[in-house]
Amino acid sequence: MVNEGGPLRVRSLPEGLEFRMRICGVASAFPRNYYSQDVIREALKSRWSDKLERPQILDRLHSNVGVQGRYLALPITAYEDLTTWGKANNGWIESAQELGEQALCRALTHAGLAKSDLEAIFFVSVTGVASPSIEGRLINRLGLSANIKRIPIFGLGCVAGAAGIARAADYVRAFPDQAAALVSVELCSLTWRADDLSIANLISTGLFGDGAAAVIVAGRDKVDYGPRVIATRSVFYPDTEDVMGWEISEKGFRIVLSRSVPDMVHQHLAGDIDQFLNDHNLERKEIGAWVMHTGGPKVLEACEQALELPANALDASWQSLAKVGNLSSASVLLVLQDFMNQRRPEPGTLSILAAMGPGFCSELVLLEW
Repeated sequence: MVNEGGPLRVRSLPEGLEFRMRICGVASAFPRNYYSQDVIREALKSRWSDKLERPQILDRLHSNVGVQGRYLALPITAYEDLTTWGKANNGWIESAQELGEQALCRALTHAGLAKSDLEAIFFVSVTGVASPSIEGRLINRLGLSANIKRIPIFGLGCVAGAAGIARAADYVRAFPDQAAALVSVELCSLTWRADDLSIANLISTGLFGDGAAAVIVAGRDKVDYGPRVIATRSVFYPDTEDVMGWEISEKGFRIVLSRSVPDMVHQHLAGDIDQFLNDHNLERKEIGAWVMHTGGPKVLEACEQALELPANALDASWQSLAKVGNLSSASVLLVLQDFMNQRRPEPGTLSILAAMGPGFCSELVLLEW
């Protein structure tokens, strides 16, 4: 599809690009507890009443993240009882199973497939740990095949939704008669530290929310519907470990969130996407839809500027951020779900799905609708 300021028009893909993999189902699941940004902020101010010398800083930070409300894994009054990392992680294990099951079952329904159709299951999260990992527990809860292949992935953070799609696509490219599931569960509120009054943690408590998403990716011999995964690209930026991630101690996760994240977008994203597209004889102007991770206002603005996007190109990402906050790996999957259900592009439209995360790194997926 070509967009040069006028109406979008579908174009033919360059010869040699084989359509091997399709995204045939996407769904989400959220906890029962939804609170406005004001309610969450006042609860945190009450919790930190004897520690937060300047509450107006929290007011300013929470009002600048573009979030109107969020789902939380627990009722907001229950967080006072999470006095140890073990208690918080146990809550993660319980909620992750429930939400992961809901998202996966809904994605299978949307895909028109049965549980028995799944041959592999990828699980991504950066907000809790478990062994057996969550996808193993879902096999028991859902009665999935005893021969299903399990691929749990921890540590990729916000980039893991895009990376998970790419790795699931790799799998069904090798096994074109099979289907694979990606399940993402992020319960960011269970990582908030009551003893951490750093600016990074104050921003985190205003930006990140809880939820789950699942995607079904199938090979070319399994289904003939849904957007096609044309190609994927992973890009790692050496010596950028301190940009984003966790410091992990006996107290749990302590967020690392550098001010340089928008700078990383400006420095790398456009060039990486242009090189990716050029390798497939395509140009940025031929992309008709952008499925971007909802990193936050500064990150989304950096994406718009770096990619020189037209007005409203990232509306789906902005609206997801406002409604539920940043859900780390699940966020880009929520944006994809919105495109699948509410903003589906014309057949033939080319799309980039992208996210960036700890490493620092980016993951790019080229789709054709």
